[in-house]
Amino acid sequence: MNMTLFSLQGQTAFVTGAGSGIGQRIAVGLAEAGADVACFDLPGSADLGRTAEQIGALGRRALVLSGSVTQAEDLAAALARTEAELGPVSVAVNSAGIANAFPAEEMELAQWQRMLDINLTGVFLSCQAEARVMLPRGKGTIINIASMSGDIVNRGLLQAHYNTSKAGVIHLTRSLAMEWATRGVRVNAISPGYTLTPMNLRPEVAEQRKVFETETPLGRMATVDEMVGPAVFLASQASSFCTGIDLLVDGGFTCW
Repeated sequence: MNMTLFSLQGQTAFVTGAGSGIGQRIAVGLAEAGADVACFDLPGSADLGRTAEQIGALGRRALVLSGSVTQAEDLAAALARTEAELGPVSVAVNSAGIANAFPAEEMELAQWQRMLDINLTGVFLSCQAEARVMLPRGKGTIINIASMSGDIVNRGLLQAHYNTSKAGVIHLTRSLAMEWATRGVRVNAISPGYTLTPMNLRPEVAEQRKVFETETPLGRMATVDEMVGPAVFLASQASSFCTGIDLLVDGGFTCW
């Protein structure tokens, strides 16, 4: 096999949610594959600098950018600076998002709206900003981080707002993939299963974590490292004939 198919050497990547969890690990993983990486997250994100340090240690260039995915002007400015300092963006990963749970019948509209604003509208605005620099060049690949919760309803978790937002991300991905298929920009999604992010490593969810492990056919939760391979695949020429797919990385969970 020609392993250069998976190389991102000489490419510039833009990653939202790069300050923690899956987004952070993917940002570093793209650098491991050869890309220079712009790391975008909220102002004050404690670990954003750490992400950049890890990228720099790999001999790749990193750029730290602050803003909100709910603000189109923040995204436009971040992409303009990325292109000015690192070069044309050819890979984008949209990982910024939130998660929480609450009974649907008691949920305030503000809680519902915030989830949709960040997880779905934020992904749309990110894709829009990224496509605006990619489409004129007729080249680029966008990867949206969705969730298996966009495909199934998790037993015991009261998260109608979260599930809805992630289902929206999956269908948004397919819709944009079809709009841009003839214009050189591929759009795909990764849907992780239960993953050992900082949110799931908190002591107060230790018992819930045991349930997640038991209900997953592979008998454990994913590590953030296990999201790197799928992201590099979808970012690289190895997936050149893939667009509009939702790549489930769930340890077999949705088979049950």
